[in-house]
Amino acid sequence: MNSRLTAPVSFKTHSAVPALPAGGVIGLIAPAGPAELDLQLATQWMHARGYQLRVFPGVWEKESYLAGSDTVRLRDLHNAFADDSIDAIFCLRGGYGCSRFLEDIDFELLRRHPKPFVGYSDITALHLAITRYAGFVTFHGAMLKADLLNNKQQPTESSLMRMLRGQQPALLEHPAAYPLTTLTPGSASGRLLGGNLSMICAAMGTAFELDAQGIILFIEDVNEPLYRVDRLLNHLRLAGKLGQLRGVLVGDFAGVDVQALERLLKQELGPLNIPVLAGWRSGHCDPNITLPMGAQVRLDADNQQLLLEQDVVLTAGL
Repeated sequence: MNSRLTAPVSFKTHSAVPALPAGGVIGLIAPAGPAELDLQLATQWMHARGYQLRVFPGVWEKESYLAGSDTVRLRDLHNAFADDSIDAIFCLRGGYGCSRFLEDIDFELLRRHPKPFVGYSDITALHLAITRYAGFVTFHGAMLKADLLNNKQQPTESSLMRMLRGQQPALLEHPAAYPLTTLTPGSASGRLLGGNLSMICAAMGTAFELDAQGIILFIEDVNEPLYRVDRLLNHLRLAGKLGQLRGVLVGDFAGVDVQALERLLKQELGPLNIPVLAGWRSGHCDPNITLPMGAQVRLDADNQQLLLEQDVVLTAGL
């Protein structure tokens, strides 16, 4: 494969994408790991919500820990964006594999056909790449296999659908059953970027590394022992990324003791004197709340709120 990249692009604002219309078509791709899909169940799930499902070929393939070859998975990504009959793109699952073809993504094609793109975990690699080189908002949210077909509790589905339909109020909903923790008080505005902490660090030193200047950083992870989380945060500190932030929204760190994690976060992030809000239910958790990557937001750690400061989808004509 030959790289399509020229020079890194730093988008200071990210464009909204067309909203998911009623009766729209959702394309399903598997850009990372494989997973078995019950097509009948998936189709019924979509039809029950008024949508059509288009499954791309790589969903049915498996090459060890990958859902098909790099060529197949990249082709599905390109075809899902290029096909104007596809209104939104959902990922089947995470796992591993997205970073293998980042340098071969046709970002000009993506810029010509912006649309909602949804996933998390390994899909963080694609969020970082698309926000940096295509410049439109993507969605860190529920995947079909791991979340939606597993009936994760609300607002997993409702937050995703409200966001994609353009029905999301400025104040993002967070379930009262899962209290948030203000680790450092304050309020700040910036682009919301980030995702899986391990994937953010894996991209360091590449053309797809996090552009941290003036952002609200979102981080989450799964099954990483506390010392590894420490190492990952220290990596970002040594790379100069933490010093560029305006705020930090901490998502779920599945498998880590919450109190021990909060002590570590206070040690690493406290000296920055920026607002830090922890316990946000996004990531490898139930519920899993959708977040718009690249969007301008305000993080209010004092009132434990996250507010949209821009439209993330365009509803004109729907």
